[in-house]
Amino acid sequence: MTRDARSRHAIAAALAALASLLTMLLLAVPAEADLRIDITRGVVEPLPIAIVGFKGDETKAEDIGRNMAAVISADLERSGLFAPIDPKVFIQAQPAMDSQPRFGDWRIINAQALLYGRAKILDDGRLRVEFRLWDVVSEKQMAGLAYYTAPENWRRIAHIIADAVYKRITGEDGYFDTRIVYVAESGPQVRRVKRLAIMDQDGANHRFLTDGSALVLTPRFSPTLQEIAYLSYSGGAPSVYIRNIDTQREERVGDFPGMTFAPRFSPEGEKLVMSMAKDGNAEIYTIDLRTRLTKRLTNSSAIDTSPSYSPDGKQIVFNSDRGGSQQLYVMDSDGTNVRRISHSDGRYFTPVWSPRGDLIAFTRINGGRFAIGVMRPDGTGERILTESFHVEGPTWAPNGRVLMYFKKEPVAADGSGGRSRLYSIDLTGYNEREIVTPLDASDPAWSPLHP
Repeated sequence: MTRDARSRHAIAAALAALASLLTMLLLAVPAEADLRIDITRGVVEPLPIAIVGFKGDETKAEDIGRNMAAVISADLERSGLFAPIDPKVFIQAQPAMDSQPRFGDWRIINAQALLYGRAKILDDGRLRVEFRLWDVVSEKQMAGLAYYTAPENWRRIAHIIADAVYKRITGEDGYFDTRIVYVAESGPQVRRVKRLAIMDQDGANHRFLTDGSALVLTPRFSPTLQEIAYLSYSGGAPSVYIRNIDTQREERVGDFPGMTFAPRFSPEGEKLVMSMAKDGNAEIYTIDLRTRLTKRLTNSSAIDTSPSYSPDGKQIVFNSDRGGSQQLYVMDSDGTNVRRISHSDGRYFTPVWSPRGDLIAFTRINGGRFAIGVMRPDGTGERILTESFHVEGPTWAPNGRVLMYFKKEPVAADGSGGRSRLYSIDLTGYNEREIVTPLDASDPAWSPLHP
């Protein structure tokens, strides 16, 4: 072998050894890939996450921390995107807040994400809660924050932390720090008592807003979360009312000659859009809540109802039978440029615009069966998410990725059955879940996120 050949051979051997060393080093270093769930796919394998009870420095804080972890775990599991791991299999019981966890202990139990925290009652009586979220595979901290609040607000802080975990791992805003207003139903089918009720999105903090002495329907949140618009028979004739959630003050919206119904707030909360029926003909109107001036938007011999603003306030979707059957139409917010967007078989009603602006949810009846579906604002891309004997009244979570609606059972010949319950479903049509309520429930409305 010549000197040059020996030299080239030595260089090649050195490069091979270096490549081998680099390979071993790369294998020894945790992957840098960001932990992320793609929630736009139809079927998502839930992410295994270990959620450790938040440590407390005394009994009250310990109880709060344990309860917070349970609420966070329930929120994330209910989304269908996370699979909380049974704490009984944890090897490292309580990672320290000021040092890294033992990642090997968490990889053994197949945890891909790890969440833990600490709760402390301060000398001034406030509750301090901090948490850490780790990517177990890459051994990187993904999030870590601290919150200060009154101890009785621990449940809301748990929802806020669940939202933070959801957003960090999915890239989408969460929806756990929200409330649901709905119509609670009781009594026989022929004499139903219907009253307004409100609760957290997980069913906690449930309370009734009305006593059932007057029939109520179609409650809707204002963007400020402080008020609800709804239809009530409290004055005898069906009219739209606004109720302040905190003060319980109720106010009738205008003194109109006909029936007013199906109210929704404008995106900025300064107007209501609703239907008004006079002489058997329903048209869509807006009313300025400051000046009480009304404006008529539609003018036809048809029944126009169920209006819903686009999130930018520039358009309104509604249903109308002006074409011979109930269909969906979109118009500019001043009532011009009306165009039909539903074109499949069946009748369409209760449209509601997504908070993201990309979709419109609706109820459809076809062949005697009800369905909840979505379509784009131009009518394309129609998809049915769920179908049953009777499903109706979709409402969007504030992130535009989850819908809630009510489902009714058929009534048997002996009068039994007929229960009505709330359900949620993912935008892809998976993960249908019942939302447990004390009584039968209908007409849900999902609040925006708390400010």
